[in-house]
Amino acid sequence: MVEITIDGLKIEAEEGSMVIQAAHEAGLYIPHFCYHKKLSIAANCRMCLVEVEKAPKALPACATPVTNGMVVYTRSPKAIDAQRAVMEFLLINHPLDCPVCDQGGECQLQDLAMGYGESASRYKEGKRVVFHKPMGPLISAEQMQRCIHCTRCIRVGEEIGGIMEIGMLNRGEFAEITTFVGEAVESELSGNMIDVCPVGALLSKPFMMGARTWELARRRSISPHDSVGANLVVQTKMDRVLRVVPFENEPVNECWISDKDRFSYAGLYGEDRLQHPMVRGCDGQWHEASWQDALQSVVAGLKQVRDDGNSAQIGALATDTATLEELALLARLTRALGSEHIDFRLRGAGAALDAVRSGAPWLGMPIADLHTLDRTLVVGSFLRKDHPLMAQRLRQAAKKGMQLSLVDAVAVDPLVPVAARITVKPSGWVQALAEIAVALAGLKQQPVPAGLDAVQPGEAAQAIAHSLATGENVAVFMGNGAVADDQVAQLAANAQAIAQLAGGRFGFLTPGGNTVGGYLAGAVPQNGGLDARAMLGGEPLKAYLVLHAEPRMDSDLGERAVRALQGSAMAVALTPFRSAAEDWADVMLPIAPFTETSGSFVNAEGRVQSFKGVAAPVGDTRPAWKVLRVLGNLLELDGFDDDTSESVRDSVMQGGVDGRLSNEIRLAAASQAAGQGLERVAEIPIYRTDALVRRSQPLQEHVNSAPPQACANAATLQALGLAEGDLVRVSSEHGAIQLQAALDDAVADQALRIAAAFEQTAALGQGPGAVRVERC
Repeated sequence: MVEITIDGLKIEAEEGSMVIQAAHEAGLYIPHFCYHKKLSIAANCRMCLVEVEKAPKALPACATPVTNGMVVYTRSPKAIDAQRAVMEFLLINHPLDCPVCDQGGECQLQDLAMGYGESASRYKEGKRVVFHKPMGPLISAEQMQRCIHCTRCIRVGEEIGGIMEIGMLNRGEFAEITTFVGEAVESELSGNMIDVCPVGALLSKPFMMGARTWELARRRSISPHDSVGANLVVQTKMDRVLRVVPFENEPVNECWISDKDRFSYAGLYGEDRLQHPMVRGCDGQWHEASWQDALQSVVAGLKQVRDDGNSAQIGALATDTATLEELALLARLTRALGSEHIDFRLRGAGAALDAVRSGAPWLGMPIADLHTLDRTLVVGSFLRKDHPLMAQRLRQAAKKGMQLSLVDAVAVDPLVPVAARITVKPSGWVQALAEIAVALAGLKQQPVPAGLDAVQPGEAAQAIAHSLATGENVAVFMGNGAVADDQVAQLAANAQAIAQLAGGRFGFLTPGGNTVGGYLAGAVPQNGGLDARAMLGGEPLKAYLVLHAEPRMDSDLGERAVRALQGSAMAVALTPFRSAAEDWADVMLPIAPFTETSGSFVNAEGRVQSFKGVAAPVGDTRPAWKVLRVLGNLLELDGFDDDTSESVRDSVMQGGVDGRLSNEIRLAAASQAAGQGLERVAEIPIYRTDALVRRSQPLQEHVNSAPPQACANAATLQALGLAEGDLVRVSSEHGAIQLQAALDDAVADQALRIAAAFEQTAALGQGPGAVRVERC
């Protein structure tokens, strides 16, 4: 630490830090544009010029390191004159369009011009014109003449997103920020460029011209879309959501959010929104009903099943975007009716994991500690798309020397340097992990795990083992693809063995916003209950309660799941969207999305985050937890007396969280040969993960929501006698579909990469498994 004086105030600053950082730590403001605490130093706006004693001229505070005894003046005449001069230069070419600029009222340049600008300009020449740039459906760059070349957007893309999609061309008056070769910005973190832009050059395209900033009410919320639980500020006008921006929470999402969190709100108010309870009549047609009539219809159907002695024929399904309170009451209702068939895990073999787990699977460490890792192994994950904010933290760790190793089926670029990698079809993952464990045992001079004596590690496995063996802070993570795989139990056992041999931590990159909460709420089968796959894959049950789920898209079984629901005597959908249920439900109850209800999500690290509704309900929408509580009352069941969501949460959280989280797997490591034949890699695209995201038009116009293709590498296509562009018939145990073949050399041998969560793939099923391919 060094001691410096700023404006007469003596403060201690970390050696090597910059003057502006020391000032901000002390609560002293220095005007700036290009500086951002999470980005590298650019020092190109010069707005932060300050006077430093004994320096001949003003120096940029963002690029001047502190030294012991340094004396700095931020408000001296010399500093003020320098700052005013910079402001005059910045305004030379800036258009005078504040009255029509979307950034008006929250523009950093506008604010600082009030304090450092002049009332009239000495510049009489014509202002320059910069043409708009194509940046895709999310970012508007139609007013680039406003740009002051702070380069924050470039640095966000390169340093936070991991890819340089925009840059600065030319010099002097002709310099401009642009995309490369006219391509759209495709990063899953691109919306953060909008936040850091200090002027109105980059704007939110879905929100643009929607409202003035002073018209908006701002309320905090939590994202349900992935396991980080990003903190949000939801901005509303007349009780309708118009914009979503990040709320800074350093241990969780820092000051960033993914584009999925930012733009999913665009799906809230479409024509598909279910606004009133609907009951299917005897004529098979839908009829609008009152809440009382709709609930009585549900109660009558459930009582009929129960009174006929078929309580065990009632099943409950949900998604990991439902709140803790909703899942807890759904579990309470199902068990009070006499059934143990409840599951929120519509993807994967939940029963296989339940048989070997000891508690609620979780990350195994705080999210904030990801950037401290020096060795990381991730199994079965499209890391960049599945967990964009966790990938961002690992990206920062890599800058400090962290080595990332991957076991996957598609060698996509995670935009993090990859030290070693094994890319094989999913059925080969168990064997790949077994090889890594054996190689690691040899390097660590430890006994080879029982059952792996005959395993001979390959070159790639030895490279991963060498990386893990040389680390001091090691973690092994199970990705979404690994958890959704039928071999999840053995994969977890082998991954756990690797973590133990490396002396590191073992965890799960949980897929949904409330996956950990689903386990804590008891929304999983117990005492012989059926998991989601068993409930939908066999003989249909008599009655189903389906919460927030869109089975055709969310279930591994796809169209087969819909047929099971259609075959029941009573199928009840609690959903915000009509099209999610109208072809299989008997009763549709309009429930609130996360923006219109109170509740809690438990993120991957076990952090419980509660929130309130931020917008008025649409039509007759009701919070799902209230609907479930009323159903319990109408069914005359005990335990449904909660008046608030907080009461439900507190009942679930009795005894805390920590003691209920456990990644211990009660299964020994083992080897297993890869399956024969062609296998599907069922990628869930980032903008197809849940019902709300799938209804956001801007996100569906994005390249990451492109229609699915049957992608394979050149060797696999040749072995199948196919060429790129061929129309092929892909079939599985669930059904068959037609797709166009595409070349993708990142895909493992004998694997077919087909995106899930699309209507086009529903007949095939939405999960992994063996497939057959033939030319149409």
